[in-house]
Amino acid sequence: MQLDDARALDRNDPFADTARLFDLPQGVIYLDGNSLGPPPRPALDTLTKAAQAEWGHDLIASWNSADWMGLPLRTGARIARLIGVDEASVIAGDSVSVNLFKLAAGLVMGGARGVAVERGDFPTDGYVMEGLARLSGTPFTLIEPGAGVAGLPDGVDVLVRSAVHYKTAAKVDIAAEEREAARLGKIIIWDLSHAAGLVGLQLERDGAKYAVGCGYKYLNGGPGAPAFVYCHRDVVEGFAQPLSGWMGHATPFAFKDGYKPATGVSRFGAGTPAILSMSALHGALSAFEGVDMAQVEAKARALGDTFLAAIAPLGLETISPPSPQRAGHVSLVHEDGYAIVQAMIAEGVIGDFREPDVMRFGFAPLYLTHAQVFRAGQIMVDIVQSGRFCEPRFAKRNAVT
Repeated sequence: MQLDDARALDRNDPFADTARLFDLPQGVIYLDGNSLGPPPRPALDTLTKAAQAEWGHDLIASWNSADWMGLPLRTGARIARLIGVDEASVIAGDSVSVNLFKLAAGLVMGGARGVAVERGDFPTDGYVMEGLARLSGTPFTLIEPGAGVAGLPDGVDVLVRSAVHYKTAAKVDIAAEEREAARLGKIIIWDLSHAAGLVGLQLERDGAKYAVGCGYKYLNGGPGAPAFVYCHRDVVEGFAQPLSGWMGHATPFAFKDGYKPATGVSRFGAGTPAILSMSALHGALSAFEGVDMAQVEAKARALGDTFLAAIAPLGLETISPPSPQRAGHVSLVHEDGYAIVQAMIAEGVIGDFREPDVMRFGFAPLYLTHAQVFRAGQIMVDIVQSGRFCEPRFAKRNAVT
């Protein structure tokens, strides 16, 4: 493959217009949208409006005049369309960890026995489940990688599993896992953090009942953007959400003693929503209007293939599966991976590193072209073959890798 071949692929790019919504710095090829998405202009415009006009001018009146109270559900409705569920079954707010606790603890309170994650899955999901186990006395178990719901031991009913693995980008067959869960009488909470906004998810069709996800990766909502909760309408009315804060109350401004949950997914509200960051996420999601998520996923895989073709001369090991099992990023292994990534960043190609030796490069289809990705691969080849990554400055570890 040559650069002209990559440019030829860009001639039929279905997202050429969408890319114009993103103002990335000149000379930067951004391959880290799987970790923090860049801001589309509608996100910044909405944030400015919320800060200057709504908060700055209308002040507290904006809870009514700008419908700040309805913003978590309106934002959730935009996310729902991207993950293939009913618009009224998603609410935005809090973080992935907090929302994961809400779902898992609520299931345990409702009688589910034990919680589990797979070894090597996103570590923070396991940390939250460990904390829940200490608090509730329910068993916590680590099962083998790839075992899925069939690997749950007796006495453990709930599996937390990523729909796309954070290191390898391997996709899980959600429909198959949900069929197995139904056969075994088990429950799956899906972590969509590396899938939402990238994969053509159809959670309702595939039988998923519970999911969480973040707003700052492929959804481009900004650093620390609110996360979201999905709970299927068939189970939500009987769900006892344990973080029973006032925003999950049926009548929060009645100020009555005693908790009565709101109807539907609104019961997953807790504290006062972070309006400015929620506004940025709500605006960012407008970039997906009219977008076919199946095309997004297909282009992501194609961009990954372009990158792999460009770096083929290096012969590096990849821990990511081939298409179509791979989602939106490619992970490569090199003992000096950290230094190589730092050297690439110094030349305008931004990826990231995960211990102990994994270089991750994400391919967000809304703003990346094949030509950019191929050029990034060429830069990587030159850095590795020349040995420039061996300069001492590239070995210095930053707090965030």
